Amino acid sequence: MKKVRKAVIPAAGLGTRFLPVTKSIPKEMLPIVNKPTIQIIVEEALKSGIEDIIIVTGKGKQAIENHFDYDAELERHLSEQGKEEQLNAIQHVSNLANIHYVRQKEPKGLGHAISCARTFIGDEPFAVLLGDDLTYSEEPCLKQLIKQYEKKECSVVGVQPVPTEEISRYGVIDPAEKEHRLYRVDSFVEKPQPEEAPSNLAIIGRYVFTPEIFTYLEKQKEGKGGEIQLTDAIEAMNELQSVFAYQFEGQRYDAGEPLSFLLTNISFSLEDKELREPMLKELKKLIEKSELHHTS
Repeated sequence: MKKVRKAVIPAAGLGTRFLPVTKSIPKEMLPIVNKPTIQIIVEEALKSGIEDIIIVTGKGKQAIENHFDYDAELERHLSEQGKEEQLNAIQHVSNLANIHYVRQKEPKGLGHAISCARTFIGDEPFAVLLGDDLTYSEEPCLKQLIKQYEKKECSVVGVQPVPTEEISRYGVIDPAEKEHRLYRVDSFVEKPQPEEAPSNLAIIGRYVFTPEIFTYLEKQKEGKGGEIQLTDAIEAMNELQSVFAYQFEGQRYDAGEPLSFLLTNISFSLEDKELREPMLKELKKLIEKSELHHTS
């Protein structure tokens, strides 16, 4: 069994939910406290044992490459100013990982974006991490999935329950047998309406695939939204070789919508030792001020 050494991070989306800011700034560079979301994703991959990462980009995404690149002028300036903490922070980013880039030339959906990485992945198993989903757990979410892959030697997707009213935003599993947190899956359904959903277990932006997924992505016809849907390819593969679902342990944060993005920022700031107390204090002030304004 080959080790999971490589990961794909799709970052070619247009980020239309965050317009107008994403007209000039990649959605993946929007910050959670002081880190762009894509850096948080990369750090999770590295903590899970990933050695090489390929980021699938698109038009206007140069800021992502710049973020992970060296900036000699900025480093020299910080060094001369004696700003060691800031200098260490940007050097940490530049030295994070072996990061490669490939461009998705047309916005054909998530499935197509992942297929752009086929040459880089070759015949190895690999991970996929989506930037809209941030996770917090003692053991990284991706590491949990890799352990399940090593146990079953089959593809595994991460799932968690979501509210009924949000079901139509996700791929959803129809679970069969359950072994602790691991499910054998009867079928995978892309973005069903709540009344049609086979369960409330949604696929949450973390995957470990055998390389055979590329064969199904190549054959996949356009699905919902006129795009190549990853969930459809997973469903096709599951008919011939099992794809498992694992309800990972930990907290999942949604960075894909403006409101949930703001709530994620608040949650991460409350986990920060230096920010927690002043954040709670300022939040209390804002709530009191808002209540006073709306009752007057």
